[in-house]
Amino acid sequence: MASSQTDTVWWKLQSRQGTGLSLRFVSNAPEIIVQYKPSAPIPTKNTTATAASGVDLYAIDSDGMWHWAAPNVGISDSGNYIFSQLRPNDNFHKVGREYELFLPLFSSIEDLQIGVPKGSLLNPLPIRSEKPIVVLGSSIVHGQGATRPGLAWRNILSRNLDRNVLNLGFGVNGFLEKGLTEQINDIDARIYIIDGLLDLANPSLDSSQLSKSIIETIKIIRTKHPQTPILCSEHAGYSDGYLHPNRQSYADLSNRVLSAALNQLQGENINGLYLLTQKEINIQMDEMSDGAHPNDIGMMKYAASYEKKLRDIFLEPVGNLKTQIPIRQRRTPAGYDWEGRHRSMLALNKTESNKVLLIGNSITHNWGGKPNAKSKDSWEKYLAPYEVRNFGFGADRIENVLWRIYHDELKDINPEKILINIGTNNLRVNSNEEILEGLRFLVQVLKSHQPKAEITLLGFYPRRDYEDRILLINKDIQRMTRAEKIRFADIGKGLFLNTGKVNEAFFTDGLHPNFEGYEILGKQLQKLLKN
Repeated sequence: MASSQTDTVWWKLQSRQGTGLSLRFVSNAPEIIVQYKPSAPIPTKNTTATAASGVDLYAIDSDGMWHWAAPNVGISDSGNYIFSQLRPNDNFHKVGREYELFLPLFSSIEDLQIGVPKGSLLNPLPIRSEKPIVVLGSSIVHGQGATRPGLAWRNILSRNLDRNVLNLGFGVNGFLEKGLTEQINDIDARIYIIDGLLDLANPSLDSSQLSKSIIETIKIIRTKHPQTPILCSEHAGYSDGYLHPNRQSYADLSNRVLSAALNQLQGENINGLYLLTQKEINIQMDEMSDGAHPNDIGMMKYAASYEKKLRDIFLEPVGNLKTQIPIRQRRTPAGYDWEGRHRSMLALNKTESNKVLLIGNSITHNWGGKPNAKSKDSWEKYLAPYEVRNFGFGADRIENVLWRIYHDELKDINPEKILINIGTNNLRVNSNEEILEGLRFLVQVLKSHQPKAEITLLGFYPRRDYEDRILLINKDIQRMTRAEKIRFADIGKGLFLNTGKVNEAFFTDGLHPNFEGYEILGKQLQKLLKN
């Protein structure tokens, strides 16, 4: 499907109103050309040509931050987009960066082609194995009102949560048809969202019908998915509701019907139901394009309200510091496939549940234990007998571990002990306070996701040119662990010289241990695991 020896790479893709679709790929090309054949879009009074028929390109840098790429040439009605003068690589490496191409909101497309200059890298990324968020709704879910595809609230939410969001919004429909519900019931979702509830101004719908549809839809989902969360959204109202009060009153009545239906279901012991209220969405006067559909500002408001609600449901809080915001990384793709290792972890969780997890960065990653193909002698001698799983990812920082936890690496397993050695890669980019508060945040997240596990925070191992700082931060970490009522162990202190400097005899580069260094760490960890 991809090659560095051709001028153009083809994705044979067809879609009908592909607002729920996007393509992920890696490239180091200075220019990316997208060509496709669009159909005539469904006309809407408040949708731009770019949103209806155009595409939208975003990139993720090696630190996991999103960036938007403006097209130098973008002709939505003919399906030709040129993104030129792109920075080909990140500062970390020359193996390209990840891109995500969002497809048109209303046009159908066929024969999509993505082209790069000859010799450039262009590789598709696999479909994510995580369960998607499934959204059922009407034109607001579909994307009406956004000025370009990437600004539909579902696509904003997908980027903010870094999850697949399957968009099943259908124009102005919004009815909860039984047939459609039975179809989506075949999807194993992380959560089902029912949005875009039609107000009762519709002449073909009354309150009893609406109530019946809501109850029937949720009961159908529960036949196959008794535990999957279901989130229902109230009607967001109208920005012209003061001057056209009848419309607002119908929307308010719809919300009362929804609330009563959910109360009835909960009274029948149907659990796992959640409600996003009109107040939480909080769309203001200038945040709708036509009084009913959110504009770009409103789309951001929608996405933010959903993100907050979903993070509460999923137990995925975020903080204000960079070390408290979950994010991916791709800093060493030539060394290993970060996302591929994540997929290996998810697969391994379904077959094995180790008693001990050792969370870390490259020092842990390179040591051994599954999913590594090989282990160093010290791992087999000191750690393997205690069923230790290697949760180390090279170049990881605290915030990357948070992302991994939020994306299911602790699901399907029940460890007795969790050991944490993470943060040394934050030393170059964060203050001691940011690192300390990030570790505290990580510990609290681990407690909520694995409440029965005994947690031990390991002190930072020695690192060349950071010795004094590490000695100081280890003292702060020890104090923090007492406050959090978890264990602390400084197993790396034997790798220091009496002068307080790194003992280079135990390291390959002043950071990564050699054979003798791993022997010292292994012996200390074995003592810890015995207790």
